[in-house]
Amino acid sequence: MRRLLVLVVLFAATAAAPATAGVPAVQARAWIIEDARTGEVLGSSDAHARVPIASITKLMTVLVTLEHHRLSDVVDVDPRAAEVGESSAGLEPGDRLTVSDLIKAALIQSANDAADALALSVAPSFPSFAVLMNRKAQQLGLADTHFVRPDGLDTPGHVSSAADVTKLARVVMRIPFVRTTVREQTATIAGGRTLHTWDDLLSQFPATIGVKTGHTGLAGWCQVAAARGDGVTVYATLLGSPSRSKRNDDLESLLVWGLSRFRLVQAVQPGRIYATVRVGYGKQALGLVASKPLLAVARIDRPLTEKVVAAAGASLPVRQGAVLGRVEIRSGSRIVGTRDLVASRTINKPGLGGRLRWYGARTLHHLTHLF
Repeated sequence: MRRLLVLVVLFAATAAAPATAGVPAVQARAWIIEDARTGEVLGSSDAHARVPIASITKLMTVLVTLEHHRLSDVVDVDPRAAEVGESSAGLEPGDRLTVSDLIKAALIQSANDAADALALSVAPSFPSFAVLMNRKAQQLGLADTHFVRPDGLDTPGHVSSAADVTKLARVVMRIPFVRTTVREQTATIAGGRTLHTWDDLLSQFPATIGVKTGHTGLAGWCQVAAARGDGVTVYATLLGSPSRSKRNDDLESLLVWGLSRFRLVQAVQPGRIYATVRVGYGKQALGLVASKPLLAVARIDRPLTEKVVAAAGASLPVRQGAVLGRVEIRSGSRIVGTRDLVASRTINKPGLGGRLRWYGARTLHHLTHLF
């Protein structure tokens, strides 16, 4: 079967926002914003600078814990965990809580005692748990990261980067329980303890779906946040902001800008003729249409490429819906989606009499041209 290749460029940008619009000004030690689907960086500053990350650390604590425990497992709170200061869920030595409750306390209220209780339920000491954290960081390719504590309190050598934090958040958010937990603004756990989130963006910017805040004297105000728009999610991480309100405003600006870089477009349209196929016997060429439409997310500053591969000709009969090609949509080198191209109508093969008349007419036509 011969094939026909057609290349068309589709510009996904709309008039809603110019592709040249600049990244918002951000006041922080380091920041980055990424496309969650691909990890593509949309904008950054000092994204690999190794700096303290405060309680964002607890994302790794939770990830390592869930490699050793089920959510329903019960943990006896170690006295060393109950003694830790600053943000706390008010745990007492010997309290018994499920892993799920401790994770909620660690992620929603950023409770240091809950994070430490989880760590000491997995390993005999903080240094030994840090070994597990660093091993996991190495597995994930977090080259800028080194952990010392499970709670993120200021400690020499406990550092990460905006790039690594964002990658870690994307990994942890694959866990359904975590995705649900980091969207909660309040929750109640064992002992009637009520948790309240430190994530102001959950109420300030409704598109926010998590994930983790942090603050210490050395780290400043930090946060990795995710926001969802039409067909796209972006992650923004900001480390070392001078104040809570500045962090919130800058992160919201980054998330709004990041979402504005994308549009949901109808990349493959219903009813459109993408190619025509010769069928012979003097019949009108057969139009090929997509088997079903395709919605795709496109960056406003980057065209989508459409590639059509279809049969140059087809033998009769052809039934409506028969697959005779495909259309492929790409963004750069990445395939966004494909759809089969199918016959738009049924064309039957002529009977013997019809074929003879067609051959006769064609022969007469050729003879006429000879003379």
